[in-house]
Amino acid sequence: MKGGSKEYWFVLTAENLSWYKDDEEKEKKYMLSVDNLKLRDVEKGFMSSKHIFALFNTEQRNVYKDYRQLELACETQEEVDSWKASFLRAGVYPERVGANETEENGSDNFMHSMDPQLERQVETIRNLVDSYMAIVNKTVRDLMPKTIMHLMINNTKEFIFSELLANLYSCGDQNTLMEESAEQAQRRDEMLRMYHALKEALSIIGDINTTTVSTPMPPPVDDSWLQVQSVPAGRRSPTSSPTPQRRAPAVPPARPGSRGPAPGPPPAGSALGAAPPVPSRPGASPDPFGPPPQVPSRPNRAPPGVPSRSGQASPSRPESPRPPFDL
Repeated sequence: MKGGSKEYWFVLTAENLSWYKDDEEKEKKYMLSVDNLKLRDVEKGFMSSKHIFALFNTEQRNVYKDYRQLELACETQEEVDSWKASFLRAGVYPERVGANETEENGSDNFMHSMDPQLERQVETIRNLVDSYMAIVNKTVRDLMPKTIMHLMINNTKEFIFSELLANLYSCGDQNTLMEESAEQAQRRDEMLRMYHALKEALSIIGDINTTTVSTPMPPPVDDSWLQVQSVPAGRRSPTSSPTPQRRAPAVPPARPGSRGPAPGPPPAGSALGAAPPVPSRPGASPDPFGPPPQVPSRPNRAPPGVPSRSGQASPSRPESPRPPFDL
């Protein structure tokens, strides 16, 4: 319930009306006596959705501080009706209506004109009746399950004492009454087979877990050097040799009348200005998995010619004078 524009906790007794800051009732804001107070309905504003009623003094005195009336607001109409009934039981009656009201309003005025003491007694009786009905409801709800169980046990005992023996004698063979049925025997066998199979599976799993030895994987092998270069046939790759080619040493000019034959012309396929490869260091084979390279053979050279002892001098070498010999 709200008084003015703030929310408070109201407590109504037969002598006064008090309101507190919250429901803990520790900080009391004000206490108002209900003597010479009456209720009056207040019209709602255009933008207000609260249900409002006011308390005023019949002797034209201020009700709260400098205010002639105290307006109280509720969220719903049910709360307003509840508070009006509580004020009525406390002796605070609504404002008297005019004589032009209908017969229903006249009956309401008759009810409102009853003795406040009688209203309090009626309210007390109603509270007692409500408490009694709540107790009865709880007792019935507690006793109902117990009653059902009691009836079931009594019916079972009556059947055992009166009809069970006759039903046993009516059977053909009493020895077969406690035998296991075929369905139950089949179910029991299936459960036993399942139990043994699961037990064997668990033992196998346990053996695998205890005897299995795992080793870490070896590091990966770097095989980038094994890549095969695709070289067309009949052409030598310039990068086949891992070592740079060395320039052949310069050949000295041939002397006139040299002992060996003159070197032949360079091969037709060699490039102009390129040095021939060193015979002792053949280039690497483009195929690493092919046959090993062949050792180049030494060129066949003819032995140097022996100069003849004829009197003719060699044009390439001057003739030295012979020493004299004593005979």
